[in-house]
Amino acid sequence: MKIIREQGHIEALANILRGRKLPMTVSWVQGASRSDAQNRLSQAWYTDIATQLGDMTHEDVRATCKLQFGMPILCRDNAAFNDTYQRTLAPLSYEQRIEAIRVFDIPVTRLMLVKQMTEYLDNMQRYWSQQGVRLTDPEALKYQEEFM
Repeated sequence: MKIIREQGHIEALANILRGRKLPMTVSWVQGASRSDAQNRLSQAWYTDIATQLGDMTHEDVRATCKLQFGMPILCRDNAAFNDTYQRTLAPLSYEQRIEAIRVFDIPVTRLMLVKQMTEYLDNMQRYWSQQGVRLTDPEALKYQEEFM
């Protein structure tokens, strides 16, 4: 996956395509994939939640958040993802879906664009804050990373 951020990147991509053997299939998505900062924040929050709840591991929380917050976003925005989800995971019980996501490490946030990941994090923050969980402040995380 390559993110095209500048006009010069378009010409570079055209040169790569010109050098390829035909036929080929090319696809693109508008937007950039989630940022490293967003990924670090979600991981910090999974740990915050697991630590404060005490009855779930980091991976349990991660799978729960993927199912509860991530799947609805991807199903709404990606017809192919929705079709696969409806055929494979939707028929399972909630517990079976959590287990499948955790055991098979089903990609959810890895497929998200920045805007989708922002929505995912916003939904996570709203839900877990209402449950009384204190989540790492994104600004504090930036400050902490600056000095690590």
